[in-house]
Amino acid sequence: MYPTLFHLPLLHIPIYGYGLMMVFAFLGTQWLSSRLAASRGIDPEIFVNVTLIALISGVIGSRLSHVLENASTYFDPSKGFATDLWNIVNIRSGGLTFYGGFILAAPVVLFYLLYRKVTARMAMDICAPCLMLGLGIGRLGCFLNGCCYGAPTHVAWGVSFPYNSNAYDDAVHNGLVKVPKELRYPPDGPEYRPVTNEELARGYVETHDPEMPRYVLPDNARAVAAATHAPAVHPAQLYSTITALLLCGLLLAYFYMPHAGGRVFALMMMLEGPSRFLLEMLRVEPPVYPPLFGRLSLSMVIGVLVFIVGVMLWFGLGTAKDQSPGYAGLQPA
Repeated sequence: MYPTLFHLPLLHIPIYGYGLMMVFAFLGTQWLSSRLAASRGIDPEIFVNVTLIALISGVIGSRLSHVLENASTYFDPSKGFATDLWNIVNIRSGGLTFYGGFILAAPVVLFYLLYRKVTARMAMDICAPCLMLGLGIGRLGCFLNGCCYGAPTHVAWGVSFPYNSNAYDDAVHNGLVKVPKELRYPPDGPEYRPVTNEELARGYVETHDPEMPRYVLPDNARAVAAATHAPAVHPAQLYSTITALLLCGLLLAYFYMPHAGGRVFALMMMLEGPSRFLLEMLRVEPPVYPPLFGRLSLSMVIGVLVFIVGVMLWFGLGTAKDQSPGYAGLQPA
């Protein structure tokens, strides 16, 4: 877990792992979409704009979906309106749900491409592998940030995130770990909170007690924090990266095979839906409310719907004999 990878020399500007992976995802999808467009005789510049539009609308949709899925975290009256609002817009802490971004970005991008006279089927086929590439790179950012982790596990490749990570805070909240006395404020009594990383760095906690405005942390607090970790969890972010990149490769192979226009996108939906459903079994996400579907999370429910729509598109778009103009006889650029 490396939320902050490094600071720019002299400027002391932090470079966040999550944000850097978002940049790499943007550049990667921009390169791939331009190359696929050129192979189909389409102006690559159109898909440079598409990537930017998809990034902006996708981040908005992803964040809204994550906030709604975890409403109890982002709408906490005890924290105050200003704090809740900041937590909602602060994407540096992670928390972007792929399906939320997909649901908002897809119609926005499709509308733009139709405006630029790109057929809907061609647009769908070019965007499908690019979506998987962007997802695969973006999940690396989730891993560096420590969000979107999986359920507790004893497998050899389980990951133990450090003190004050999202996984550690959730483990404390769920009673899975006990905060060491050196890292509590106040140190005695049943009511306490873990000290923050900022408090550890400066060595004290600012209190509201006029008689003791500062509580000085023990000398070994930093050493205890360095040795304190959350229980091992599934690296669900890396599972998602591997799955998305494999799907990207498969979709690219099918893209250059004879097929009915739009079926690359349909294939993506048929494969992504079940793979996300299975991945959710290894994650800790709240079930939808009201629980009409048992203990299924929102992503599980959407994954099922994505698969069903993908099957409908696959059969509705016809066969390879129904190729749209621009598909037959073209080779990779």
